[in-house]
Parts: sequence; C-alpha cells; structure tokens
Amino acid sequence: MNIYKDFVAGHRDFDNYDDLKSNFKIEVPDNFNFAYDVVDRYAREAGEKRALVWCDDFGDEKIFTFADMAKCVNKTANYLCECGIKKGDAVMLILRRRYEFWWFILALHKIGAVAVPATNLLLAKDIAFRTNAASIKMIVSFDDSVQNEIDTAKKISPSVEKLVTVGKAREGWEEFHLFYENESDVFERPEGEAATKSTDVMLLYFTSGTSGNPKMVQHNFAYPLGHIVTARYWQNVVDDGLHLTVAETGWAKAMWGKLYGQWLCGSAVFAYDMATFVPDKLLRHIADYGVTTFCAPPTVYRYMIQQNLDKYDLSRLQYVVTAGEALNAEVFNKIKEKLGLELHEAYGQTECTVLMGNFPEMKVKPGSMGKPAPGYDIKVLRDDGSECSAGEKGEIVIDLSKSRPFGLFSGYYKNSELTASVFSGGVYHTGDIAQKDEDGYFTFIGRKDDLIKTSGYRVSPFEVESILQQIPAVLECAVTGVPDEKRGQAVKATIVLAKGFEACKELELKIREFVKDHTAPYKQPRIFEFVSELPKTISGKIRHAEIRERDKK
Repeated sequence: MNIYKDFVAGHRDFDNYDDLKSNFKIEVPDNFNFAYDVVDRYAREAGEKRALVWCDDFGDEKIFTFADMAKCVNKTANYLCECGIKKGDAVMLILRRRYEFWWFILALHKIGAVAVPATNLLLAKDIAFRTNAASIKMIVSFDDSVQNEIDTAKKISPSVEKLVTVGKAREGWEEFHLFYENESDVFERPEGEAATKSTDVMLLYFTSGTSGNPKMVQHNFAYPLGHIVTARYWQNVVDDGLHLTVAETGWAKAMWGKLYGQWLCGSAVFAYDMATFVPDKLLRHIADYGVTTFCAPPTVYRYMIQQNLDKYDLSRLQYVVTAGEALNAEVFNKIKEKLGLELHEAYGQTECTVLMGNFPEMKVKPGSMGKPAPGYDIKVLRDDGSECSAGEKGEIVIDLSKSRPFGLFSGYYKNSELTASVFSGGVYHTGDIAQKDEDGYFTFIGRKDDLIKTSGYRVSPFEVESILQQIPAVLECAVTGVPDEKRGQAVKATIVLAKGFEACKELELKIREFVKDHTAPYKQPRIFEFVSELPKTISGKIRHAEIRERDKK
C-alpha cells in the first residue's frame, strides 16, 4: 500500500518523462498534515507495514511498523505538550540519525510547532546564532560533544527554556526516556485555532551559505507532498522496499530521503546511525538489510568503488541516485560495470524539492543534472533577464508567472528583504549558473558569485574542479579568480594533495599538463597553491569567497 496517488490529480502513473512533466499535478488539501494524513492513516489501514529500519555501530537494532511509529509519535507529542510546547514554538533537533528524530519531528508536526533540524557538527557560536535568530524554545540532543557546545551556547540564548537529552543523564538536561514511557499513546488532532493549515510554517532549515550568516529557509505543511517527485520519480522507491539516503538528519537532504516522499510512496526508510563513515561497513549494511534504493553524494560512491564490490550481495539494490557535487565518468562507469545500474543525478536546493533530474525512461547523460521536474518551470536567464540560447550560460530561475510550485519554500524566516530579492521579477532566483543543451538537459556550472571573469570569458570553478579531481594526486581543490592587471582575473587552483603525494614543481607540471589536455586554454589555472585544508562551511561546502578575500590581501 502506498498513498501518494491520492494527492496526484488523476490518480495515475505516467508513461514517460513528457507525460509526467505535462500532466503531473499535486492536489494539496487546505489542512494537510503529514503526521496525521500519512503516518496515522498507514497505522489505521496497514499497521504492520514497515516504516523505519534502524541500526547503529554498536549492535543495536530497531524495526518500527507504522502502528509502532504512530504510538511513539503520540507519546512524544504528549511529552512535548507537558513541556509547554505549543503551535508555532520552535524546537531544535540535533539527533544525528537516532530513531528518536522521527518521533520528535512528527510529534512537532502534530502539535503545529516548528521543527528546526541541525547537525551535531555545530559549535557553540553556531548554535547561539540559530537559537537567537529563530527564537528556539527547546533543544533536543543525544551525544556529549554537541551537548557541551549547547551548554555554552545556552548562556547567551535567552529564548531556550529547556534542554532535553535522549541519551544518558546530564546535569541541566531532562532525560526524555524517563518521562516517555508513562505518556499516553493517544493524541487527538487539534481543532479550531490549534489546528494546522497547509500554509503554516512547519520546518526551518539554516542554509550554510558560502559567505555571510546562514539564511533561515521556511517550509510549510504542504512541503512533504512536493517530495512525491523526489521519491517516486527520481529515487524510484518501491512499495514495501527499503530506501537509504546517507545524509544525517541535520541536513535538508534528510527530508529528501529519510521521511516524506519515501513513506508517501510506500517504502520503508533504512537509517544507519554510523559513528563515522566506513565504506566497508556501509556496504555490508546495504547487503545485509536488503536496501532496494540508495542515494548518496558522489564522494560516497568514489569511496565505494575503491572496495571490492564483489564481496557484497547487492542483488536487491534496484536503483541508485546522486546529487550535491560533480559526478565524474569514472564513478558512473564503475558503478554501472559492477552493479549494472546507472547513477541518476538530480539538482535542487534547501529552498525546494528536486528541481531537475534524470528521471525513469529518460536517457541518462552522465554529468548532466537532467531535465526540469514536474511542477517546476525552469529557465536559464542572462543578466538582463532574457532567456539564454542552447549552450549559453546563465542563472537558473523558476518562472512563477503561471503558478507557484509545490515544494518551493515560502520565504526566508524573519527576512522580508532577502525574500523579496530572490523572488524579484516574477521568478525565484536560485543564484546557480547552468547551461541547457539542444535536448533540454541542464549542466551545472557553479554559483553565480563564484564565476571567474578572465580575458572576456566566464569560467566555471565547478567545471575546472571536476577536471582536477580526476587526478589521483588531488584529494580536494577549489578554483577561484585572483586579480590580474591584464586579464581582469586569473584562474587559480588551491589544492589539497592525497596521502602519499608531496607538493613540488614536478607534480605541479604534471597537473598543468593534465588540465592542458582536458580543457580550453582560457580555463586552465595559471596559479597553483598547495594547502593542508580548504575553508569550508559546516555542511562541507568549500568557501570560495574566503579564499578570494585572502588572496586580495
């Protein structure tokens, strides 16, 4: 049983991409609430259906049916109400991949409170910024390291009234599981003013921008329905299957692959709460638990193909997808050779669901983000607002003249000026640059602010970085522009070398020769710098702006 079709106009499957793009439409009820209208419905009509399969590195394992999940969520909702959490209150969840994350986020949905997932990589200053910006009332966490940071942040976080731990006892923290067992597993859906509407704020995510403070992206209660496309038509999840997205719950990618779309489409979610990423362990879990669909960034696949994949029984794996960074041909070809599966790329942002992707029945073009997702009218525009020709680089925008897509965020929380700027001119400005080919496939070029203008040309750092990453000696790299009197900007490569390689003139010459053979002269770096690490955001994105600022000094 899956229920996504009940929210799709016409209640039917689609023959091909063109049919899907033209005819797929979501019907959003006025008061849709995922916790009541999906989870509780499964609990009533198919209670024994698997919802969540969870394990960790210490031998602990739990399997929750939808009947189980509904009871756990109700008990958690009753606990939160006793703590004083009401509709509209903001609660931060820093729970890694713990199974309690699903209880808390769904309980918050039931109450109408605002869930604010966050990563356990945050430091005290990051937590304090978030708690004050979003007026966080409660923080729920698990592990000691981040709880130390939270304790420090709380001293300058006046809105935080309570700290709750789902782990071991800690001074100043309330132990959730001491109260949870005695809570009722019945929670009635609120009515009147306490009830939620589809337009109410449900979820806040802080984007880790590559410059400036994080922005607060707000999604409403209709947002989960946008992920029908993510799960059914990109990840290709199957009814009664088992889907694994490796993202930790602090990132927006978790909402793409660990909850909404998968359950709407009938697939159970597999959550492996890994202490650290070890490719062999991940592959063994995929094999042992029979994962059917899998999503990970290209970096994870690069590590996977370094293993002997013949050691693992991956026969139940039916579909693999990727997003978030450059996918080179070697990874694509190796996965296809070893698993007989083609990697399907997609593109999106924290502000939306899948914007474009390689969908079923489409010919996959390795390196391409694919074609626009249903519900999104995508254009590539020049700086003057006119539409680019095929092969021409421009900004990716979502045309809002006909309708506002389901899944698109409702704005930046408490920042009407920034919201107005990204929605100016009747479009949503993504800030990303791409080009579209003659067949309608899009290729990612880079962030608008990161493009390098050299000798009259515009160079994509992303494109040059993708070439450099094919070199075994290059572990990580960042390509930026530095001021140059003759060219305006010169292309520079800042490189972290792989283990076993040392910076020297001979290695630099080899790298230069490789790049010379693989790209046009104007794109080739003229300056090389070898460093021990690159500046990054909390989410691991390279801070190109910081490198540019440093090079100006």
